[in-house]
Amino acid sequence: MSFTFIDTHCHFDFPPFTGAEAESLQLAGESGVREIIVPAVTADRFRGILALAKNYPQIHAALGLHPLYIAQHKEQDLELLEALLSHRDVRLVAVGEIGLDLYMDEPMFEQQQRLLKAQFSMAKKENLPVILHSRRSHDQLAGMLRQARLPATGVVHGFAGSLSQAQAFIKLGYAIGVGGTISYERAQKTRQVMAQLPLSSLLLETDAPDMPLQGFQGQPNRPERAAAVFDVLCQLRTESAQEIADTLLANTRRVFQLSARE
Repeated sequence: MSFTFIDTHCHFDFPPFTGAEAESLQLAGESGVREIIVPAVTADRFRGILALAKNYPQIHAALGLHPLYIAQHKEQDLELLEALLSHRDVRLVAVGEIGLDLYMDEPMFEQQQRLLKAQFSMAKKENLPVILHSRRSHDQLAGMLRQARLPATGVVHGFAGSLSQAQAFIKLGYAIGVGGTISYERAQKTRQVMAQLPLSSLLLETDAPDMPLQGFQGQPNRPERAAAVFDVLCQLRTESAQEIADTLLANTRRVFQLSARE
């Protein structure tokens, strides 16, 4: 049985995909991954991601300033982001990857919050969904989202928090990204959360080349492995594989306002 997937989070502008885009997209397609959303992490990658989306119809772009790079983001990066969002291409579908991270050695948290607020304002103005990064910051992020009241909401990607934290995001209208973490037996908390959440709130992702699946440690993750994440999700859920695949696809199209492709 073949299913259609969208990898909602893949850093396709990094190696090993750089210079091997066509082959990588073909491999992904053979696994059922027909479309990929590529989020930016720094301003110097914005134009490269937009070019990928222009050159390959399978790719959608997301532009944003990632909290892990807080020390290198500059004021002009925000200005460039605002300019690109306001004159946006149809292939640009979200503001991301943005968010909060308290796992870093020097989080510069006030600066992170200021940067995030600025990007929330842009998402609100352009009515674009957001792709959210959150490590050890779920409660703080939920608080900021409550205040921001973004019209297009978005997704909390690579979620590994508690059930109640996931439910708080869902109550605010946000989807939860399911990635390779669920392939690890030791990740019982995350596996249980993904088994219990409403299927209508889940999106499929890889975070490639990061977040390798069980059995692939030490290797770059790849978008075609979204199919393997799906297989594990099917083992954890009670719905049929067909219902899970159809719902994940519909969820993605709804969150990112993507039209169905032939």
